[in-house]
Amino acid sequence: MRLERLTYNKIKIFLTFDDLVDRGLTKDDLLSDSLKVHQLFRDMIEEASVELGFEADGPIAVEVYSLQAQGMVIIVTNSVGDLEDEEFMDEDYIEMQVTLDESKDIFYEFHTFEDVIQLSTRLNSLSIDGGRLYSYENYFYLLLEDHVSLQTENIIAILAEFGNPATLTKYRVHEYGKILFNENAMKDIYNYFIKK
Repeated sequence: MRLERLTYNKIKIFLTFDDLVDRGLTKDDLLSDSLKVHQLFRDMIEEASVELGFEADGPIAVEVYSLQAQGMVIIVTNSVGDLEDEEFMDEDYIEMQVTLDESKDIFYEFHTFEDVIQLSTRLNSLSIDGGRLYSYENYFYLLLEDHVSLQTENIIAILAEFGNPATLTKYRVHEYGKILFNENAMKDIYNYFIKK
């Protein structure tokens, strides 16, 4: 689990599917209003309080974005407002409004351009030549959009050899990063650096 403060009342939590399994949960469990889910959110808020100084008093809004075969990004917003109801003053009480969104995109982060070049060799052998490559804050980000027809688990396994699931959103990287290859990134990188 990775935590990041976005604003004074908003944090981002990245959970891998392994993190969920370790807690005995599945992605579908997050849709239910079970005791396990409440305990997961309570643990996350407690850890955020220790690591980031984030205090959730009363109701919080929780947005869950499922990243295909990578994990989940959870945005937690402390929505303290004009609350006069006594039940919100109970520190053990957390009211959650959960929104779930699932992305079919695959978005990975790489530490070096050499990792991306080596990845292009592996993906070329599988005839995967698409993708958009970004540079942002000294990292490289590969976005593979809507690859429903591809064997996602195999692609994720190969990507994991060279990089990590991106904990930033593709929108943030698109907005603030630099597009290095707008389309067919894997094909172009392979042709420029390997095939020559």
